[in-house]
Amino acid sequence: MGDKTQLLALVLAARFRRPLPIMLGILVATLANHILAALLGAWVRQLVPAMYLRGLLAASFFAVALWTLVPNRPLERDAVLPGRLGVFALSAFAFFMAEMGDKTQIATVVLAARFGNLWAVIAGSTLGILAADIPAVLLGRAATSRLPLQALRIAAAALFTLLAVVTLVA
Repeated sequence: MGDKTQLLALVLAARFRRPLPIMLGILVATLANHILAALLGAWVRQLVPAMYLRGLLAASFFAVALWTLVPNRPLERDAVLPGRLGVFALSAFAFFMAEMGDKTQIATVVLAARFGNLWAVIAGSTLGILAADIPAVLLGRAATSRLPLQALRIAAAALFTLLAVVTLVA
């Protein structure tokens, strides 16, 4: 919560006020990014012995919990210009790039490595991004001044820590 993709969603929504192409761009970019991440995870699953995958998943959850506590810098409003691409293409490209090396992409890689059902991992991670970013698009600029982003970051970090602990003991 309160990460760069949500900030990007807010910026695009406030700037262009065209929620449908922005949301479709988020969907397409997230699917493409998470399919690639899941395929990488499947490859890791073949390389890493199963007995180490649980520890790798728990370590990634702990790392994401710590990473979640670090606030992102707000994006410059005028840094996003659609040019000839249109709002959909700009949104898709910007979200695909924003997800590269992001917490969700890394979690998708590790979950795909740990669990064999790639489509379930892709669907879950994509739905998670949509659940976080679609409200940001719909709320636009009003949400940035009213949401307690620090409290959301702490809650998200606690959730990832809980997931790490459950992964280790389950």
